[in-house]
Amino acid sequence: MKNWFKNIGPGPLVAAAFIGPGTVTVCTLSGVAFGFSLLWAMVLSIIATVVLQEMSARLGIISQKGLSEIIRTEIKHPVLKVLALTLILSAIVIGNAAYEAGNISGGVLGLEAIVGEYNLNISGFSLNIFSVLIGAIAFSLLYTGNYKILERVLVALVTLMSLAFLFTAIITKPNLSDIFKGAFTPQLSKENLLTVIALIGTTVVPYNLFLHASLVKEKWKTPTDLKYARKDTIIAVILGGMVSMCIMISAASIQTSEVHNAVDLAKGLEPLFGSFAKYFLAIGLFAAGITSAITAPLAAAFVMSGCLGWKDDMHTFKFKSVWGSIIILGVLCSSLGIKPIEIIKFAQVTNGILLPVIAGFLIWIMNKKSVLGIHKNSMKQNIFGGIILIISILLSIATLNKVFQLNLL
Repeated sequence: MKNWFKNIGPGPLVAAAFIGPGTVTVCTLSGVAFGFSLLWAMVLSIIATVVLQEMSARLGIISQKGLSEIIRTEIKHPVLKVLALTLILSAIVIGNAAYEAGNISGGVLGLEAIVGEYNLNISGFSLNIFSVLIGAIAFSLLYTGNYKILERVLVALVTLMSLAFLFTAIITKPNLSDIFKGAFTPQLSKENLLTVIALIGTTVVPYNLFLHASLVKEKWKTPTDLKYARKDTIIAVILGGMVSMCIMISAASIQTSEVHNAVDLAKGLEPLFGSFAKYFLAIGLFAAGITSAITAPLAAAFVMSGCLGWKDDMHTFKFKSVWGSIIILGVLCSSLGIKPIEIIKFAQVTNGILLPVIAGFLIWIMNKKSVLGIHKNSMKQNIFGGIILIISILLSIATLNKVFQLNLL
C-alpha cells in the first residue's frame, strides 16, 4: 500500500481537471432528465479517456517533452504548423481563461451552500470574498512551483470530492440493478443525443492530453516507469468517472425538473435525505471548483511554453505569468459576476475542433518509431484510438451544431 501511494502520479490531477463545475452541472442535468439510463455514456467516456491519456503519458515519459512541444517540432510544413499552434493556443490558453471564472464560481457556490454569501463593497463594486479566497489558494499552490506539494494537495482534494459525491449517492439508496442496466445497456435517441455528447465532451478533455504529457516527466524519467504511469492513469480516470456517475445517480433521485446545477440538487436532496446530503454535495462542488481552478491555468502555461518554445519549467517568470494572468482574470470575472459568454462560445468551438485534431495527431505520433521506439502503439491500441477518433469527430460536429445551430446532426 505504501509503495502504491508513493507511485501515485499525475493521474489524480487529470481526474481533478475533468471533474469541474461544468461536469458536475452536466451530470446533474443528465440524472434529473434521464435517470440512470445514460450511465453507459460515462462508461464509454472512461474507456476513451483511459486510452488517450495512457498514450499521452507514454509519450511524455519516453520523449521527456510536452505534447505542444512535440507538435511544434514534428509538424514540418510551416503553414500547417502555424495553423495547429494557433488553434491549440486559442483553445487551451484563451479557452481555459474563459472557463476559469466558471471553475472559481463553482467552488464559491459550494462554499455559499454551507456558510452563505459574503461580499465586500468597494467604490460601488461588490467583490465576492470566496472568489478571491479560491483564487488566492490556487495562486499560492502554483507559485511554489513544487510539483510534489501540488500533487499531494490535489490528491487530497480529489479524495475529498470522491468521498463527498459517493456518500451523496449512497444516501439516496439507488436500485443497483437499475444502475447496472443503465451502465451497460446503451440507449440513444434524438432527445438524449446532446446530453450524451455533453457527458463525453466534459470527460474526454483536450487540455488534459497536454497537461498529462507535461506532468508525467515531472514524476517519471525512464521507460521502466511506464507500468506505474499506466496503473496511475487507469485508477485515477476510473475513479473520476465513478465520481461523475455518483452525481448522476444522486440527481436521478430528484423527482423534479427544477434543478439546473449542483446547488439546486443539494437543496432538492435536503428535504428527502436530510442536511447531510446538502453538505456532502456542497463540499464536493467546492473541491471540484478549486481543483479545476488550479489545473486549468497550469495546463495553459504548459501549452504556451511548448507552443512558443519557452523553457518548460514551472519556476520561470514566463510560465508563472501565464497561469497567474488566467487566475486573476478568473477571480475578477467570478467576483464581479461577469460572464464572458462570447469568449466561452469561442472556447467551445475551438475545443470542439481541437479534440479530433489532437486525437488524430496523438495516434499518428504514437506510431512513430523515431519518437517512441519499441513503445509505439500496438495494433489493439490503434484500433481503440481509431474508434475514439471517430467519436471525437462526432463530438466536434455536435459542438459546432450546438453553438451555430447548423443542424448537422
